[in-house]
Amino acid sequence: MSRTMFERYGGFGTLSKVVLAFYERMIDSDVTGPYFDGVDMRRLIDHQTQFLSQVMGGPKAYTDEQLERYHAHLAIAPAAFDEAMELLRDTLEDFSFDAPDVEVVMESMGGKRRCIVAPGSTGPGTDRARGDSGGTRRAVP
Repeated sequence: MSRTMFERYGGFGTLSKVVLAFYERMIDSDVTGPYFDGVDMRRLIDHQTQFLSQVMGGPKAYTDEQLERYHAHLAIAPAAFDEAMELLRDTLEDFSFDAPDVEVVMESMGGKRRCIVAPGSTGPGTDRARGDSGGTRRAVP
């Protein structure tokens, strides 16, 4: 029996490093960084690691309905999603993922766009459901 991509790349141990590097890029980006003001990054990194593991054939973590519910209040703009996708691609390539595997991840993540992007949104505001974020972004732990 062939191993899943999740298994081939070392499971949660490797993916947690990949996701940490990905969020460092996301926070540093002028496009995506503002979305993380006041966010508990440890918790977010844990959730994203679980989601990426699911995409790569690991344990199932989230349904499309859950993704829609979790992202509905974030006003994620199409440009921010596109930026996140490019940052993810760069991160996977930096971790020496094989090109066909990068494409599988990108296609799967791109397929979740409708669950994550808020049509017509231009970006985060201080009126998000989680409250006025007005604070400073915290570095990834």
